[in-house]
Amino acid sequence: QVRLAESGGGYVQAGDSLRLSCTTSGRTLSRLGLGWFRQAPGKEREYVASMAWLTGSTFYADTVKGRFTLSRDNAKNTLYLQMNSLKPEDTGVYYCAESRLTFRSDSDEYDVWGQGTQVTVSS
Repeated sequence: QVRLAESGGGYVQAGDSLRLSCTTSGRTLSRLGLGWFRQAPGKEREYVASMAWLTGSTFYADTVKGRFTLSRDNAKNTLYLQMNSLKPEDTGVYYCAESRLTFRSDSDEYDVWGQGTQVTVSS
């Protein structure tokens, strides 16, 4: 059974940086992608970024491209989301998710989710 645990959220000022971590446990043989999604209060969950697990290729939503960067540490079974130049509109609960079907942005294709970590960006 795969488990995902997010950490690294916090309260920051606009322009600051944060690094989120998604630590995974369990089998990875069937994993195709790991992704980050976020949900702001009163809004639908939206795609942020994802990594194709086999190749390490990364993909980003247009809203974060150039500001957010994915990386991973295989020895620690951890996926990182480095978030720079944060904006108030980046505020939300950030979720890590795993998919055996995709490495792209369709959240319906992700079937294992973490509990989320809160990111609040103040103006």
